[in-house]
Amino acid sequence: MQNERTARAAGQPVGASLQSALIDLLYRQSFAVLLANLAIPLPVASVLWGTVPARLLVGWCAAIVLLTAVRLVLWRRYFARADRHRVERRWIWGFCLLSWTSALLWGALGGFAFLPDHPHLLAFTCIVLTGMSCGAVPSLSPFPPAYAGTLVALLAPFAVSALLQDGAIYRTYLVFVLCLFAANLYYSRITYRSMLETVRLRFENLALIEDLQAQRDKAQAADQAKSRFLAAASHDLRQPIHALSLFVAALSTLAQRGQLSAVEACTLAARLRAVIANVSGLLNGLLDVSRLEAGVVAVARAPMPLQPLLDQLQHQYAPQAVQRGLRWRVVGTRAWVDTDPVLLTRMLDNLLVNALRYTRHGGVLLGVRRQAGQIRIQVLDSGPGIAVDQQSRVFDEFVQLHNPQRDREQGLGLGLAIVRRTATLLGHGLQLHSTPGRGTCVTVSMPRVAPVPVVPATRAAADAPVGLGIVVVDDDAVVLEAVAGLLRLWGHRVHAACSVSAVLAVHLQAERQAPALVDVLLVDHRLGDGMDGPRAIALLQDYLGSAVPAIILSGDTSAQGLREATASGHRLLHKPIDSDLLADALQAAVRRGGWQPDC
Repeated sequence: MQNERTARAAGQPVGASLQSALIDLLYRQSFAVLLANLAIPLPVASVLWGTVPARLLVGWCAAIVLLTAVRLVLWRRYFARADRHRVERRWIWGFCLLSWTSALLWGALGGFAFLPDHPHLLAFTCIVLTGMSCGAVPSLSPFPPAYAGTLVALLAPFAVSALLQDGAIYRTYLVFVLCLFAANLYYSRITYRSMLETVRLRFENLALIEDLQAQRDKAQAADQAKSRFLAAASHDLRQPIHALSLFVAALSTLAQRGQLSAVEACTLAARLRAVIANVSGLLNGLLDVSRLEAGVVAVARAPMPLQPLLDQLQHQYAPQAVQRGLRWRVVGTRAWVDTDPVLLTRMLDNLLVNALRYTRHGGVLLGVRRQAGQIRIQVLDSGPGIAVDQQSRVFDEFVQLHNPQRDREQGLGLGLAIVRRTATLLGHGLQLHSTPGRGTCVTVSMPRVAPVPVVPATRAAADAPVGLGIVVVDDDAVVLEAVAGLLRLWGHRVHAACSVSAVLAVHLQAERQAPALVDVLLVDHRLGDGMDGPRAIALLQDYLGSAVPAIILSGDTSAQGLREATASGHRLLHKPIDSDLLADALQAAVRRGGWQPDC
């Protein structure tokens, strides 16, 4: 088993590893044969003594013992070496040559001990050769050439001697030897196949064990990472929620005292909005990670020129670089690449934000290199750099090596995690090279393509709609009241309830008083009684008799929930929802008669 582990650790091909294991088995099982070669010659010589010349028998015994000693030396050297997992021809064929030579010595019995005048000794010689040839089957079958050569060397002299004699008994001996040869060769091949299958199964079992161990280690690492992830997320959520509760308490106290002026109300509202934006930023980051994990991020790959994107990034980050006193340089290019423009922009945004945030002196460079049909976009900075043992961690969620205080002004530690997952989704290469104290270079690699003609797209402008008829369904009464109240403040006609049946009753009541047209459906994804957003929308559209545009509101960021909501084809907004985003979604729904993702 250790040999297999060593072979796999050394990266040997499967075939080479199998052959190595079989050769190892060949050497291991040969030890019993070697002992037999030391023990059997003396009894054989004693039986033949007085019939065969003594000098010949002594020389024969001495040759076998000497050759067996050489084979034992080879056997010991083989197991003494440290690299037995490597398959070397000299160990295989060295074994075979010595084995064949030993077989020739034993086969010589079929020549000098073939005694027609002594039928009992002839039968004895035949028995010895039969035993030796049969006994070698299990020990030499791991390498078929070794046994085939041994079998020929053992039986050929006896077969030739039988062929040269006249008489029916010798023809019988010849037929016996030929049958023995065929039967042993057949069983040797069967044994070889059985051993091969056994070794292969052992490798497969070893691979399964290693895979189980890897899965166990992966699960343990994922569990530890999830614990760190939840701890960091809990900390980063508690801080703004704590501030939010204090601002609300201050607002409530001022209102109870009747001391709430318009200026103070606006100031507190601005602070509340900033805190909520902070929470939304964290939740949106978590949502991006969840959407990438769930595989519901739509990829719209297309050939695109890099220069317009570089120009956009240059103007976007120049003020930030000037404010921090850093050099900011973008190297232009005429290259076109095959990628998703939106996702690539998001990746580069995250990389540039990180580079500018942690660089105190020097500058940041955004450049492009060409290499073997690939375009390599590089973000280089002269920041503090990253230690080698920490470089694999920076792409994990909530890891901020240079922000141990968890200052939210320094980000949340999700940007690089999103970069890694997005690169995987797009099939782009992602590499990080960093030297502590000298800076970091992050490279995103993608296919280079030929330029294509660009047709400018036009979009008709539309005024923001007012006075819409909106159906709102949410099983959380507080959320329902908040959404419905905001929509009414915006001048929309709202029919709101906690369930589909209840909202139908509300709408029927409104219909009895005046026509109650419905322009948009706002439906929570998780409703009571096993109802979900897509099913609720289908029921409402059936009731209304038309495919009214619908928007799903959801606080569910699980992979299954994201897949279900995305598969419905309706626009999905995640709570907490920014009021501006909600207004834009209503405009888009009315303008297009429904939501379609931008490509």
